[in-house]
Amino acid sequence: MVQFTATIQQFAEQGEKTGWSYITIPPDIAGQLKPGFKKSFRVKGKLDEYSISQLALIPMGRGEFILPLKASLRKAIHKNKGAMLKVSLTEDKKPPEVSAELLECLADAPKAEKKFNALPRSHQMYYSKWIESAKTVETRAKRIALTIQAMEKNLTYGEMLRLNAQSVNK
Repeated sequence: MVQFTATIQQFAEQGEKTGWSYITIPPDIAGQLKPGFKKSFRVKGKLDEYSISQLALIPMGRGEFILPLKASLRKAIHKNKGAMLKVSLTEDKKPPEVSAELLECLADAPKAEKKFNALPRSHQMYYSKWIESAKTVETRAKRIALTIQAMEKNLTYGEMLRLNAQSVNK
């Protein structure tokens, strides 16, 4: 486990990352977590006294990584841009789990289940995280239904979201 202190930063103009809050993981610390690794990987540990797991470190070049801090996480630790943060991290080797509710519903739709199981794990996780992020039972159920329909129609995640957005805006 590596321990260090970091300052919460925020991107100004940085393409798709514009507005993101994050902490920087310097090359020497990233090297202690996963030596010689240059791609995104997951970590667990603590930010101050708040436990975290399954958070992705994103490579920024020259061995440096960032740890994005979404709004719900900043709210939980009660800190924003400019605040100091005690960081304790280690690599999280546990594979992310797909939503149990989604898997249960897919079992009732064999064609959709076959398509879903053929997707790369990372693509399965797009759907799962989207479903799990729903704030209400109704929204979660709707997202599961949309996922099953997308699998049956052979749609990608992006195509499913665009099609849903179009039907909502009509």
